[in-house]
Amino acid sequence: MKLSSKIIIAGVVVVAALAVTYRAVNQAPDANLPADKQMAQIMEDGGCIFCHTANPDLPFYADYPIAKTLIKKDVEDGYKAFDIAPMIQAMKEGKAVNEVDLNKVEKAVMDGTMPLMQYYLAHWGSSLTSTKTDMVLAWVKQHREKFYPNPLAADEFKNEPVRPIPDAVPTDSKKVALGELLYHDTRLSGDGTISCATCHGVGTAGVDNKQYSEGIRGQKGGVNAPTSFNACFHFAQFWDGRAATLAAQAGGPPLNPVEMGSASFEEICARLAQDKAFVAKFKAVYPEGLSEATITDAIAEYEKTLITPNSPFDRYLKGEKDAMTAEQVEGYALFKDYNCATCHAGVAMGGQSYELMGARADYFKDREINSKSGLTDADNGRWAQTKVERDRYRFKTPTLRNVALTWPYYHDGSVKTLSEAVAMMSRYQVGREMPEADKAKVTKFLEALTGELKGKPVTNTNKQ
Repeated sequence: MKLSSKIIIAGVVVVAALAVTYRAVNQAPDANLPADKQMAQIMEDGGCIFCHTANPDLPFYADYPIAKTLIKKDVEDGYKAFDIAPMIQAMKEGKAVNEVDLNKVEKAVMDGTMPLMQYYLAHWGSSLTSTKTDMVLAWVKQHREKFYPNPLAADEFKNEPVRPIPDAVPTDSKKVALGELLYHDTRLSGDGTISCATCHGVGTAGVDNKQYSEGIRGQKGGVNAPTSFNACFHFAQFWDGRAATLAAQAGGPPLNPVEMGSASFEEICARLAQDKAFVAKFKAVYPEGLSEATITDAIAEYEKTLITPNSPFDRYLKGEKDAMTAEQVEGYALFKDYNCATCHAGVAMGGQSYELMGARADYFKDREINSKSGLTDADNGRWAQTKVERDRYRFKTPTLRNVALTWPYYHDGSVKTLSEAVAMMSRYQVGREMPEADKAKVTKFLEALTGELKGKPVTNTNKQ
């Protein structure tokens, strides 16, 4: 036999041996296992915890000189992008996995971006085969159906990362009536000049369209005022998530010395108590009388009515195909392609997670260069509450509902136009420069997110 023939045969044998070994170490989970157990095994085989947890138990070779540097960077980048620990814990307890976490897993699998090539080339068992991919996507769909049912959407859109806004949420109408009065009552402020509606106007899409809102004595806050519309769908309130509920959020501004400037709720109650007619009306609903708890509960109940269903996009998801233009439909496809729907998810299209501002490029460094605007305490984001370093520069993802009317944009209110905000998000969060044609279509899609408030189109009396 010629030497060349021997070499070819040897090569074929080696390839065959590698193929057999690959199949042996990269088996999909048993098809008879429950979906959660299949998913858990796939994540374990994929080594997800090595790069997506705070303190991973790394393999022995992670301390080798060359590998150490490479692995350290992969771990830092992976953990910065996605902390998988809450997802694993939720699965163990049979609870709902956060919608954004579901979306991140789904998008990474669909795009084939995880696991990283340098990882699965060294760990063959981590590679996502077509069978594993199908299992992951089936698990995501099953999990959504169980924990995030989507009865309003047409069948073809029931597994979308975004859900239509319901026409209403359960409320107590008597509490709502009181809450509406209090939301517009300047007596909650120390000098009687500021109400909730001052910064979160019902006629201005729940915002004031200022970079920083003005409180008593013309003082300015440190962050842009987010819209109060659809806030009831958020998992926490404020950019840094410091309030767990709408009621807790309502209790903050009245006592903030820069915002409404009251010394205490006792002081607020004393002012309101002078209005005998109001007190009588209040006690008919809250027999226990005026207090921080009852006042904020009433405001929160009113804010549950500030939801904006029936946007063109909502109607499109419900099956009304001509509710959006062809350009807006293309914009929605691009919105998902650019990973926007990963974090701007659920009913509110946001408000479900804390995300790093500048995940793919240094937003704050560029802002300082371009606008000479240095860092402020407000730029620390979620870190201000947790003091966990990973949370520095992380903010609650804002809702995109009615976003065409809620300029200026970002936590610092530094971006004036929606198209500019879209382009910058692509650059800083996705790491892609968005062509003008794509930017125009995505912007048009976002304009289709303007809904209705109590049966009438949401408008903004301010002019941009």
